[in-house]
Formats: sequence, C-alpha cells, structure tokens
Amino acid sequence: MNNITPDNGDALKLFLITGLSGAGKSSALKVLEDLSYEAIDNLPVSLLSNVVDMVLADNECEDRAALAIGIDARTRNFQQDEILKNLAEIRDHDNINLKILYFDSSSEVLAKRFTETRRKHPLARGQQVMTAIIREREMMDVIRAEADFIFDTSGMGIQELRQTLTQKFERKQSEDLNIMISSFAYPRGLPRDADLVFDVRFLRNPHYVDDLKHLTGKDRAVQDYVAQDDRFADFCDKISDLILFALPEYKREGKSYLNIAFGCTGGRHRSVCMAEKMAKILEENGFKASLSHREL
Repeated sequence: MNNITPDNGDALKLFLITGLSGAGKSSALKVLEDLSYEAIDNLPVSLLSNVVDMVLADNECEDRAALAIGIDARTRNFQQDEILKNLAEIRDHDNINLKILYFDSSSEVLAKRFTETRRKHPLARGQQVMTAIIREREMMDVIRAEADFIFDTSGMGIQELRQTLTQKFERKQSEDLNIMISSFAYPRGLPRDADLVFDVRFLRNPHYVDDLKHLTGKDRAVQDYVAQDDRFADFCDKISDLILFALPEYKREGKSYLNIAFGCTGGRHRSVCMAEKMAKILEENGFKASLSHREL
C-alpha cells in the first residue's frame, strides 16, 4: 500500500463489513450506502489495497469519502493469512481509520433463514446447510477476533438493524451523545451492544392479567398497572438519578453513543414500559433518546 496523504488532512473512514452468510452483511451495506458511505460488496482481497489507495489519491473529492467494503468467505481466493496481512497494513496507515464490523448469528437461525428464503449457502457445494455454516464459522473466526464491532442479528429484524447502524454510524458532525433505550426478553439473550442493562423482572407482571396480557408496555393500561407496584416509583427515581449523573460524564470522555437496555421475561410489558418511561424522563431533562423494542 502506498503512503498517500489526503490533501485535506482527514483520515479515510473505512468500514470492513464481514461475517457469516445470512447474518445481514448485505443489508448492512445497503444501510451504510443510504448513510452516504461508498459501498462495495464482495471485493477480492487482492484488490483491497488498490481500492483504498485509489480513494486516498482522489484529489477531486472535497469531502473525504467514507468507504464500506464487504469481504467474506465468498470472496475470490479467500485466504485468512492474506486478509490478516492486508488488515495489518491498513491499520498501520496514518491516514486510514479502519473499523471492522462483523455480523454474526446463531447457526440455528442462519439455517432457518436459508431454508425460509430457499437460498443456497455459498459454501454448501452439495453439503447440508448446517455443515456449510459450521465450516464458514471456522473460516471466519480469525477475522471475528479482529472485529471492532460484533453484531449478533439472531433476534434482529431489518428495521432494528437499520436503526442500530444509523445510531452508531450516521455521518454527521455532532457533539451530542446519541442515546438508545431498548427493551428485550432475557430468554432471547442480552443485547450485544448494550452499555447499561437493568433487570425489571421484579416488578408486577401484566402477563398474568387477562385484560392486559395481549397488550404491550406502550399501552396506557399496562403502564398504569406496572406503575401501581410500590417499588416502581423508587426504582425509576434511582435509575434516572444514576443515568442523569452518568450522561455528562460519558459525553465528557468522548463517548458518542449509549445504549440503555431494560429486560424482563417476555420483553413485551415491564421492560417496554420502563424503556418508555425512561425515554420520557430523559426528554424532560433535555436529553433526546431513540427507542427500540426488540420483541415487538
């Protein structure tokens, strides 16, 4: 790789999009493209350095490009050693800010996705889908170990993936701390990108009330029911005090985004109610927060 310095002195923001087939890499590239990144999918590893050099040398580019490149096991002449060598060279480059985004999912979910869409796994070659998934996972493990961000999309839909990537990587010049408040169900696993996690399973459960079980924590009746728990008000006060104290400190240390997650058993009542309540409290205190309910 040539040591080319961009005329405007800005580092090239380079995202390497990689991971397992069926885990959402193509969808992620489309999202980043919508966020004004230049997107290239399935680039041969041997051309990676050439493409980066070409972008760095583009003197006509007034706004230094942000580049998102997809590389995975489908890539021509895929070799782990060659990829690691290229990554090391790029990371050593003074004018490139490389971030590796790895998209993962459970083998069972991946197999189900291939079955439902009737798509052929790129490494199947006459083998069972699960065999191909296991083989690809082994091939990609060394790349996964280099990742800056790992996204587990097992329980994630397209809209949640878009919201997550937009929250983290939207190209805007802002000193604001981007806050995401989410709800989830513990049996389906903790959100991988959560910074603060609060368990609200101790609160009274609307699931066992016939008139409420089919509603969600976004409904007023459920919110009123949960709020009647004697512990609810104290819990809200203590958690909001903690978060409101921490937010300026996170911002001071340069943190650009914060994901606060509330979990319960089903992810539809108590956690949703608490997430909605906390978003309202933050808004009343001058902080804007985005909401995401994983199980709804």
